[in-house]
Amino acid sequence: MLHYRAWKADAMEALNLIRTLAARPTMRSFTDRPVPLEVLTQIIEVARWTGSARNRQPWRFIAVCDKEHLRKLGALGAYVQHLASAPCALVLLSADTGFQDTEFDLGKVSQTVILAATALGLGSCLATIYPEANVTKAATLLRVENGWRPHHAISLSYPRVPMTGTRAITTGRLSASELLSTPRP
Repeated sequence: MLHYRAWKADAMEALNLIRTLAARPTMRSFTDRPVPLEVLTQIIEVARWTGSARNRQPWRFIAVCDKEHLRKLGALGAYVQHLASAPCALVLLSADTGFQDTEFDLGKVSQTVILAATALGLGSCLATIYPEANVTKAATLLRVENGWRPHHAISLSYPRVPMTGTRAITTGRLSASELLSTPRP
């Protein structure tokens, strides 16, 4: 039987690992090094275990690694431009079923993809394809099957030397006490 102190030490180590992986900055500066299919398969192998409502798994993935498709995807709005300079992107397809929890499930699997990519030494950046006309263009470009919508993509690359300078977005995080409350009497 595992002693409480050993269990607590293991739990703290696991939490530190998760914090380290989750706190990695988003990357929009890419190397040209290709992301091998074996690495993408490892990422999807981890992601497929992500929980979803009623185990529907309302997601599929399309690996896009050719420059022309990446360039065209990167032209589909302000929130996807970084795809054009990435060596690879995973386009996340969501089931178009009308269930309210599909987008929540897609967020969960996106986080799992990003954590797995980080663990494998890749940097990433989540992209939102928007507005709906651009989603339709992406679906046509990628020949997406009916019933699936490409609302999001994740650029993947081996990290370039970190950029220097001032970040455009404020850094830091709210404290746990600022984020967590309990019901008021």
